[in-house]
Amino acid sequence: METGTVKTALVASAMVLIGGTAPSAPIAWQPPRVSSDQFEAYAAFDPMNGDLWFVRSKPDFTGWRIKVSRCGRDGWQEPVDAPIAGDGVEADPIFADHGRSLWFISNRSTDGIKRSDMDIWRVSRGRDGKWGTPERLPAPINSTAQEWFPRFAPDGWLYFGSARHGGLGKTDIWRARRDRGGKWIVENAGPAVNSASDEYEPLISPDGKTMLLGTGDGYYVSKWTPRGWSARAKLGAEINLNGSETGATYSPTGKSWLFARDAKDGKSGEFFLAGKREANWPPTCPTRN
Repeated sequence: METGTVKTALVASAMVLIGGTAPSAPIAWQPPRVSSDQFEAYAAFDPMNGDLWFVRSKPDFTGWRIKVSRCGRDGWQEPVDAPIAGDGVEADPIFADHGRSLWFISNRSTDGIKRSDMDIWRVSRGRDGKWGTPERLPAPINSTAQEWFPRFAPDGWLYFGSARHGGLGKTDIWRARRDRGGKWIVENAGPAVNSASDEYEPLISPDGKTMLLGTGDGYYVSKWTPRGWSARAKLGAEINLNGSETGATYSPTGKSWLFARDAKDGKSGEFFLAGKREANWPPTCPTRN
């Protein structure tokens, strides 16, 4: 694909991501009880029962804890600690395997060792609906450096951020998958999406054609081409307002997405909805007949 064609495709993708053929400002999504004076981010809707999992932290974006809110007759209920909570900070929840597993990051203790770096963890759900014991992913997925934001692409690759040795900058986007023998292989996602600075959050669209990339410099998009990921393009000020934007989540269709931002209005971090407006996403609570 020629450079000009790639650039045109990226611009078109950016327009879709921020609301159609022309840029439009995201709208606040602040359901009572979920929205608070703390920082809410990283929404994940349970595909089995509709529960809302998200991260709540202090206003300065520290002390991350995964919370769960259930939809009740009068809306989203008071959030409680996730049933998989550990003794450290944890964040970035995402469901996989149609809700049979949950992936997240944590620095919880393992084997009696208190860890300082964030690692990728996975927990499975039994047929009775109860969550099992979380397990820390082995090397080479985890390293002695920080790991962030595990997210799957439709083709099976697991994308994540990591500050491990061998990258192109401070924190890079990496990807991993199992080989035929079941061994995890990990590779850098390449210079099209990585830079000498920080790239933390790779979110692949449901159709696998677009990467929404969270970096230390705001949100970018990259398109999948026959040669791999194209050079990234930065989204406009409608999304990248003040550098606090984080924790994006696509709708099942990929036409809209939630992210978090501190709008500097005294409310701390809140959810915002970008892209095309969909009839029931984020899910309506309570459900409308």
